[in-house]
Amino acid sequence: MKEPDVLVIGGGPAGMNAALSAAEAGASVILVDRFERLGGQLVKQTHKFFGWAERGAGVRGIELAAKWEKAVLTNTRIQPLLGKEAIGGYKDGVWIVADLDRYVKIKPKRTIIATGASEKMILFENNDMPGVYGAGAVQTLMNTYGVLPGQHYLIIGSGNVGVIVAYQLLQAGASVSAVVDVLPKLGGAYWVHAAKIQRAGIPILLNRTITGVYGDLKVERAETIAVDDHFQPLPGSERTFHVDVVCLAVGLTPLSDVLFELGVLEHFIPELGGFVPWHDETGRTSRHDLWVVGDVAGIEEATTASLQGRVAGMAAAMSLGNPVSKAEIDNVVNSLAEFRCSSLSKNVCRGLGRLHGMKERGDD
Repeated sequence: MKEPDVLVIGGGPAGMNAALSAAEAGASVILVDRFERLGGQLVKQTHKFFGWAERGAGVRGIELAAKWEKAVLTNTRIQPLLGKEAIGGYKDGVWIVADLDRYVKIKPKRTIIATGASEKMILFENNDMPGVYGAGAVQTLMNTYGVLPGQHYLIIGSGNVGVIVAYQLLQAGASVSAVVDVLPKLGGAYWVHAAKIQRAGIPILLNRTITGVYGDLKVERAETIAVDDHFQPLPGSERTFHVDVVCLAVGLTPLSDVLFELGVLEHFIPELGGFVPWHDETGRTSRHDLWVVGDVAGIEEATTASLQGRVAGMAAAMSLGNPVSKAEIDNVVNSLAEFRCSSLSKNVCRGLGRLHGMKERGDD
């Protein structure tokens, strides 16, 4: 049985920063991640970030991952358990982590969940056919393992992920027929990214959706159709794309299964991606020994995830009596609120306002 002060589950930007800030405050930390290296989504992001310079703006995701990973691995208060997965949490505070040939029991005094999010799927004919991928899967194959899952692509979804993946595919030598979105406007992408792919000859087709993919054992063509203002299909507007990969970039949903199992209070907040755990401004949930940070607390991006991690790590350490002042925590909380002031975060702020306005326990 391992008994650290703090257990952090998830080694992305939120989890790494949570571990670092807790350790810097004097807590002993175990950081668990199912992958062999730290970084989470950052290890496949070759583009430069926007946002706050102090938290990585202008730096490529892969470089940020390497920087924070080095800091974690060289901190003597942090014990990384990589290539291992937390497969169960119990109400008595014990966690079970699976190794290749054994199980490890961990009973921390405090736990920080940074499990991230999973990709959403949409319904269309043959959507389980080989050749239909989530955008994250395409990024992982292409940017982490150097493998292209196909040569000719159709991107569904015009958010930042969709347009960035489209550009990265061009850089890798693939062709992209179009970026398609059912909405009448860009689905959240920065205009600079959208303009870049349009200059490269990739059209962005709005008010259009995919209806099915077809082929002999794998995707060979994709069918789309235009929709009206009520998202109803317009007969006669069908269009076929001869592609071997359909890449779905239609959003994320918080990966909060383990929180549900532990009885943590959750609310359905569409602006934050779906069901999210109730938490205060430090990430503390209705279970007071447990914090949430990053996408599992509500879908945002790497800058906010790293700030949330720092806040939760300090708050967890302070709750154990470590030398952290409330002023230090408030300083980072205020920085996080300031960063979220942009027009691009208005939906997130609305969702957080609803969440924080709800009771810690009870009905919505």
